[in-house]
Amino acid sequence: METYKTTQEQKLENARKHVKRIKGFYTHALVFVLVNVFIIFSNAIVDGKGFNNMDNYYTAFFWGFGLLAHGLSVFGGELFLCRNWEERKIQEILNEK
Repeated sequence: METYKTTQEQKLENARKHVKRIKGFYTHALVFVLVNVFIIFSNAIVDGKGFNNMDNYYTAFFWGFGLLAHGLSVFGGELFLCRNWEERKIQEILNEK
C-alpha cells in the first residue's frame, strides 16, 4: 500500500510541475505579445517609420524563435521522445548490465 501512495504522490508532484511549466509558457507568450505590440506601434507611429518597415519586426521575429523553443519544451517533448522515454531508457540500460 505504501508503494501506491508514493506513486500517487509522485504523479501529483509531476502534474504540479507540468502545470507550472505550462503557466510559465503562457506568461512568456503574454509578455511576448504585449512587448512586441508596444515596440511595433511605438516604432511605427511615434518614430514615424510606418508599419511596412522591417526594423519594427526584428525583435518579434527573433524572440519568436525563443518562444517556439519554450513551447516545444513544454508541449512538444512528447513529440520527440514520448512520454515514458526516460524510464524505458533507464530500464534498458539497467537490463544490459
